[in-house]
Amino acid sequence: ARSKARKQTLDLLYESDIRGSSASDLMVLRDVPDDGPDARPIRDFTKALIGGITENRRKIDELISTYAQGWDMDRLPAVDRNIMRLALFEILWSPGLDDAIAIDEALSLAKELSTDESAGYIHGVLGRIASLKDGLAL
Repeated sequence: ARSKARKQTLDLLYESDIRGSSASDLMVLRDVPDDGPDARPIRDFTKALIGGITENRRKIDELISTYAQGWDMDRLPAVDRNIMRLALFEILWSPGLDDAIAIDEALSLAKELSTDESAGYIHGVLGRIASLKDGLAL
């Protein structure tokens, strides 16, 4: 269920990035209640992830810009940028979650949705930040 919520979160983050709108606003628009054939409720875990990413996005993007060596935020593929946003929120602000799980989930999403090279690149950036997280000012 958490993997599906992460995918749903990534979908919302990607759409908000492409449209230049708020992921929180999109989430409200996409939340179709649990009755009828068109029901597509937003999972509680997705809501928590979107809320946390939105609240900490400035710091998350700053970290990506700093550690994604050789890449500006705008030059990163949108899907890769949002996979890293999701994973970094979980690594840095989800104390009950092991970093390796957050990284593995990010790599699974990258392998499924991005280029062949993306998973290795994302792994390098996330691994570097995870190894330094205790010394980061959040």
